[in-house]
Formats: sequence, C-alpha cells, structure tokens
Amino acid sequence: MNPTLKPLIGIRAAIIDLDGTMVDTAPDFQVAINRLRAELDLAPLELETIKEFVGKGSEHLMRRVLGVDFGAQEVEHRFEHAMQRYQHHYLQINGLHSQVYPQVHEGLAVMQERGLYLACVTNKPIAFARPLLEKTGLLPFFRVIYGGDSLPRKKPDPLPMLTVCGDFGIAPHEAVAIGDSSNDAEAARAAGCRSLAVPYGYNHGQPVQSIASDGIVGSLRIAADLIAA
Repeated sequence: MNPTLKPLIGIRAAIIDLDGTMVDTAPDFQVAINRLRAELDLAPLELETIKEFVGKGSEHLMRRVLGVDFGAQEVEHRFEHAMQRYQHHYLQINGLHSQVYPQVHEGLAVMQERGLYLACVTNKPIAFARPLLEKTGLLPFFRVIYGGDSLPRKKPDPLPMLTVCGDFGIAPHEAVAIGDSSNDAEAARAAGCRSLAVPYGYNHGQPVQSIASDGIVGSLRIAADLIAA
C-alpha cells in the first residue's frame, strides 16, 4: 500500500467502474467504431482519439465519433442509424480485443474475502457490460451490476451510487467508488460516497490528477488494502 495514501475507514462496499478501470476495452471500441465508419465511407480513427470519447455512455461516444466529420445538425440526423450499426458491430466483437488490467482479479478477490459488498456501475449499456464481465471472469465477484441504461440517469449523476447503497442497505459514506474518470468521482461526491481513481484508464483524455478523488491507486489490489485495512 502506498504510504502516502490514508486508509479509508468504515468502508463496507466498493462500487467499481468497468471500462478503463477493470478492463481495457478501447481496442473493442476501435474495431466497432471503424467498422461503422467504413460503412459510412469515413476514415478510421486512431485508438488515442477514441479513448478521449469513452466514458459517458454510448450516445455520447457516437455523437463524438460522428462529430469528427459532421456538424451538430448532421450528427443528429445520422445518429439513430449510426447507433444501430455501432451496436450491431460491438455485440459481434465485445471482449474479443479487450484485456483485464493487472491485479484486477486479485484486488476483487481480496475485497470479497474481507467481506466487502461489490457492485459494478458503468455507463456502458447493460447488454454490453454483463457479457463482458462474464467473458473476462469478473461477473461472479459482483452482487449488483448497473449499466448506463439500467437507471433513469447515469454517472456523473449520483443516482447509480445511491441506488447501490440502497441495494446493500448501507449509508453512502460507507461506500467507495473506484474509477478512471471524473464521472466516477463526481457521482461519488454528489452521493456522499468516497472515491479512488486509477491512473491507467481514459478520463476523457484528461490527466488523472485533475480528478477530485480521495486518492490515486495504482491497481485494484492496492485499493483493496486501502479500503479493507
């Protein structure tokens, strides 16, 4: 455990993000997006560009992808068709090009062994999120899973965090959100939860140091020691 980080006392649950936190899914996004762009006779996008678009749900992602080439009015005109085709391509390759980040399984196992409730809250649609968790062997760790379309509002709104706390019968200050972006920290803060950030994800292309969290942890294994101390 990083000696500069203070243990978070009284934590009973961890609410963990998926894309950029547990699984590097950007290569999947790139394949699906560039298959769509090929259908539209548009040039493929580089991986680093796509990483800047990830994290705020599929609708935001698709508008950013279309916005590379079209103005706002044309983006809305093309949006529905593009979403349908993107989802078609993504479902075909979901998880095929992704990798679980180091020490994710180990960190989740330690949290589970030490009695923490575990939830996965992602802005990824639930039809994409659950199969990905299953394919990567992460699904059994989680008692609760919410996708970006599971509830009326998604992160950075606090509703998903508050819903998880209600599911587990705990107060918000007894939960910590772990993610790679400002979405996770903002949702946690608004809900009254604690938050930790990992440095290896996407965060909309912004440095992780810009996230107003309770600390930056190098892995979920480190986070497990910090919150289960």
